[in-house]
Amino acid sequence: MATDLVAAGAVADASDRAARIGAVTIALAWHLAIALPELLGAGSAPAATAVIAAAWLVAAAVGVVAGVRLLRGGLPSAWGLTAVLLVVDAVVFVAVGQPFAPANWAWGGLVWFFLLVLWRRPVGWLLAVLGAHAAIAFAALLASGAHAPADLTRYAMYVYGVSSLPVAVFVGGAALAALARNRAGTATATAAVEAERVAAEQARADRQARLGLVSGTAEEVLAALAAGDADPADPEVRRRCVLAAARLRRLIAESDDVPDPLLHELRAAADLAERNGLPIELVAVGAPPELPVEVRRRLADPVATALADARAWARLTVVAGPDEVVVSLVTPDQDGPDATGPPVGDGGAAGNGDAPVELEHERDGEIRWTQTRWRRT
Repeated sequence: MATDLVAAGAVADASDRAARIGAVTIALAWHLAIALPELLGAGSAPAATAVIAAAWLVAAAVGVVAGVRLLRGGLPSAWGLTAVLLVVDAVVFVAVGQPFAPANWAWGGLVWFFLLVLWRRPVGWLLAVLGAHAAIAFAALLASGAHAPADLTRYAMYVYGVSSLPVAVFVGGAALAALARNRAGTATATAAVEAERVAAEQARADRQARLGLVSGTAEEVLAALAAGDADPADPEVRRRCVLAAARLRRLIAESDDVPDPLLHELRAAADLAERNGLPIELVAVGAPPELPVEVRRRLADPVATALADARAWARLTVVAGPDEVVVSLVTPDQDGPDATGPPVGDGGAAGNGDAPVELEHERDGEIRWTQTRWRRT
């Protein structure tokens, strides 16, 4: 769930960044392409022109500070910069004297800077600041003596014209970010459901494959015993039974959720040998890395096969590291059917060109030594 939220947030942030770039571009472009020519073409007195120009520079500085902050992924100081812009607003209206004069660049220019400093804040904040902007303009309108209905109508048109587009951009940017977050969250949840479905199907296939292996392991010897073709007193039949039981225990142990699956499967084989009266010593050194089931089978099956033939005693050793796992079994040597080495079980011929597990089996008349080795490639 946390990962889903992070992914949805990343998509929303990307959408919001695009809206930020657009808002910063509009504000600064308006200030340079529209407000600056209005300032330069003003016919006010030199003192008033100097005040209006200074206010323009202050607004530009606020816009740069807010824009840089937005483009870097942060948010500018809302109320401090808003207060500066409102002071600039009042100064320009007072200096110009006539609210509708061409030199009054604050009418349409400051609203975009309000948008920048209040980005991602509640839309009510922006509406409140725009209301303060309209109140300053109305006060300047009354102070200039423009009380005629035409002046009031013109004032209302100015307020609507300069406010509607910034509000639309502000609300649209927030809506796009929220929509992107919702769409990303939905897509992530859908992908998670699909991943769970695939994992469930894979688990089902693994269970069916394991059931087939379990059935194949015991079916032949049980069928021979049931048909009377095998004598339970025959050492070879007993050996096959022990081997089938060991493989069954290991295959069942594969499905257990344990921290160290390989040692768990080897302990299952060792426990069965102990129950059959074989003294066995299990030594584990190091922690095996996470290994696929196929690799664990190729590591454990030859050892479990050799363990089924063991007599008198056995010593099972597991030495593991991040890039290598070695499993070895030492038992007393004795005459028996296993003259060339144990079979390797279900995983195929260990040590062939495609297998990552090597198998070694030696006997010298006193001990038998079986070893499987996996190396990371």
